[in-house]
Parts: sequence; structure tokens; C-alpha cells
Amino acid sequence: MKKVIIIGGGPAGMFAALSAAQKGHSVVLLEKNEKLGKKLYITGKGRCNITNAGDMENLFANVMTNRKFLYSAFYAYDNFRVIDFFEEHGVKTKIERGNRVFPVSDHSSDVINALSRALKQAGVEVHLHTKVKELLIEDTCIKGVRLEDGTILNSDAVILATGGFSYQSTGSTGDGYHFAKTCGHKVTDIEPSLVPFTTIESYVTNMQGLALKNVKVTIKKGKKVVFEDFGEMLFTHFGVSGPLMLSASSIVGKELKKQTLSMTIDLKPALSVEQLDLRLLREFDENKNKQFKNAIHGLLPSKMLPVILELSEIDLEKKVNEITREERSHLIQLLKAFPITLDGLRDFNEAIITRGGISVKEVNPSTMESKIISGLYFAGEVLDLDAMTGGYNLQIAWSTGFLAGDSIE
Repeated sequence: MKKVIIIGGGPAGMFAALSAAQKGHSVVLLEKNEKLGKKLYITGKGRCNITNAGDMENLFANVMTNRKFLYSAFYAYDNFRVIDFFEEHGVKTKIERGNRVFPVSDHSSDVINALSRALKQAGVEVHLHTKVKELLIEDTCIKGVRLEDGTILNSDAVILATGGFSYQSTGSTGDGYHFAKTCGHKVTDIEPSLVPFTTIESYVTNMQGLALKNVKVTIKKGKKVVFEDFGEMLFTHFGVSGPLMLSASSIVGKELKKQTLSMTIDLKPALSVEQLDLRLLREFDENKNKQFKNAIHGLLPSKMLPVILELSEIDLEKKVNEITREERSHLIQLLKAFPITLDGLRDFNEAIITRGGISVKEVNPSTMESKIISGLYFAGEVLDLDAMTGGYNLQIAWSTGFLAGDSIE
């Protein structure tokens, strides 16, 4: 039996503690916050998207950075084992759109309570309000940690699961990067990911609070399409957000450091240009004696209507039966390719995850152990791993956490 210290009480840290305890080790879990799983409470808007129920190919396809590194971790503890774990610990689950897995209760607190009970049953010693100051290393071997109050805790192994740099109010303040650097590990550049965009056009902020469903978004760098997908999005006081935009940020975020990107929204993706023209003609025919400004309410959300009317450049007082074919064509173009310019990302406080982290080149993918310091392991977001929305980032946390704890012999 070895003494194992886990630094960080998030999903990766809790799973690492459980798997190490199941191997028969004496496990101490150190968390600087007042409770475990603080970031878990707010994931999935407080509902906690536990994992994704897609197949293994789908899991790997949705990892954006260093997916090959996760081969051993995903196969050691896959998404269906995660679902089984929570079901066995009293959390009934359900599968929603996009194979997203949630608790039936829609309460993230049920997930955290189940983990807390499991830790207690496994005999894990949990210390809250406990901040680590430094790792203790001798001759490239981990020996324990020094706490902020000066207390020294000796151990045979340490698992670093301190999270990234996003949602800093939950305690993700980059401590793990500092610890890793002090013992010789490289930390890649970190930046916010799964984060809203800022935009240039003033009319975007005029639509603040408007949510669009089932729209198609296309983002281009010059003439090259760099992102295209269907889904939901939201206009905000600074730009655009929502599931579709968060996913896009994971793919095009780096490009925004170099230049602005053009984005178009197809507001009627189910209709071709010809079909939309016929629909518009029907609207005009039913309202032929009305002015243009009063004739297209049935086509658009009320918050978007003034913006489309202005961008159409059609005289608002004009009767619809006087609108020319060219004017109608321009209006259709607006509905099929509503223009927005993306000029940046919001900061870490609004990012769901962190892109970048401890370089995986210096970590053994079969065990999560450091290649530099014997007995030091890593798990979760502190590593240079990130994925799309949909439960994939939590799956990374569960899988790497389990493998790290299970690998201590």
C-alpha cells in the first residue's frame, strides 16, 4: 500500500482518488475550495453533461488537441463505464440531443453528491480549504507536498488534477501549471476555448438576448470555409454565444489572433433560395396592400426584424406589390447569409475550458505518469487536452483521472 496525494477535487481529481483507493492505497485528496466539484456545479448550465453516449470513434473525433494521447485512457475507462458508475451510485441518467448524457434530475449536485459518497465509502481522506504551496522532490522522485501553512505531507505518489485557467471563480487559477514548470515540465501556451465571440457590427448588440434555433453558420477566412455547422446560437451585448458558437471557437479561435473572420447565418436552412422566394411571394401576396415594414413579421423573430429591414435597404414605406425583383433577391440573400464579422474571443472568465497546458510529450499516455519526475501523475484539464462541447471534456477528466489512480502500483 502506498500513500497517494491528489491535488484538486474536480472530476479528474475525484476519479483519480477513487481508482487509487480501489487499488488499496491510502489516499488523501486536497481541495483549496470550500467544497468538492465547484466547477461541476455549473457545467451544462447546472445540469452537468456527464459524458457523451456516442461510440469510441465519435469520442476521438470530438477531441481537438492530442487525441492520440487519450487512446489508453479512453479504453481504460470509457463513456459507458462512466454512465454505469453514476447509475450504480444512484444517479439515473438520460440521453439527449447529440448523445449528451445528463442526470434525469437535471441537477449537477446529484453528480457531486454521488462522487462524495463514493469517496467516503472508499476511505479517501478529503481536506477542504487546503492549498498546496509546492511539490517536494528529491533526485527526480516525488516525496510529497508542502501546504500554504507550512505543513509537510509525505507521500509515495502525487496526482496533479488542478484544472485549467477557465472559470477562475471556481478556483481554476493555473496552480498546476506553476507546479509542473517548477519540476521541469513544459507548459504550452494557454488560451480560452469553448468561449463566446466578440463582433464588430453594432446591429448585433441590438439583438441582445435573441436565441436562434436550427440555423446554419458558416465562418470564412477570406474565401476559405473554416467552420460550418447547424445548431443554436445567441446574440449578446458583446457579440455571439450559444452552443454553435462555443463549438466554433474551439476550431477557429486561433485564426482570430491573426485576422477578423466573416460569418454568415442561414436563417432558413431548410429552404432553398427558390423555395424562400416562393415563400416571400406568398407573404407579399397576403399583405399586398401593406407597407414593407409591416409585411414580413411572419418570417423573422421580432428582435431581428428592425435589423433586417434596415439592412435590406428597401424603403420601409413602400407597398410590397411595388418591391422589385432585385430588392426581393437582396432580401433573400440577407435571410440566407446574414452577415457578421468576428473580431475576437471573450476571456477565461467566460471560457468553458482551457486550450493548452502541460505538454503531453512529457507524460506517459499509458499511465499518466510524468516522464521527468517519478511518482508524479497528471489528470484532467491541467494537461494540453481539449474537446468540443457535448460531454467530451468531462470524459477526458474521468478517463485520465481513473488511469492515473489505477496506474500507481
